[in-house]
Amino acid sequence: MTVYMRADEITRKPVVALSGEDLGQVKDIVFDASTGGIRCFTLAGRGLLSGPLHRALLWQNVHALGPHAVMVRDENALEEDDTAARPGEEERAGVNVLGVQITTRGGAQLGTVTDAVVATGRTPAVAGYEVETAEHRRVLLPVAGPVTVSGERVLVPDATAEHSAGDLGGFGTAVDSLRDRLGHDRQEG
Repeated sequence: MTVYMRADEITRKPVVALSGEDLGQVKDIVFDASTGGIRCFTLAGRGLLSGPLHRALLWQNVHALGPHAVMVRDENALEEDDTAARPGEEERAGVNVLGVQITTRGGAQLGTVTDAVVATGRTPAVAGYEVETAEHRRVLLPVAGPVTVSGERVLVPDATAEHSAGDLGGFGTAVDSLRDRLGHDRQEG
């Protein structure tokens, strides 16, 4: 079962070993720019005056991501430094999409990105975006099919405009509907 969470809900979650040891908290989520999947988390210490730990937690080392914490088997799940959070030689750096416009290929402006919606599970990925519309409403838009992301715009298929949700409870249905629609369009095209 796929669980959807806002990226903002994942940051600041405690990182805890199965033994109960508190290892830190999620500082940032590092997405793979080419796949949209989560590569790793950067970590910060816990507490008011704690700063960055300069350590990373690779997604493959996460035992579970729950509503209250990120679980790992033990401290060995953490990288010794935060090198994993930096793009490799053959990768381009990720693009921050917060504050950029989402536009359909046909030119319809859907709104401004305020958060990412992450599909958790074996292969976590950005499944959509929380968007503030011109009417100052916040909606969740799924992403599927060919999506182009730059520092200025997220370009999505025209059908995206017809599929949205008001909350995470209805987001899975919007994702499924958009995928079905795009699959149907490909079969006819």
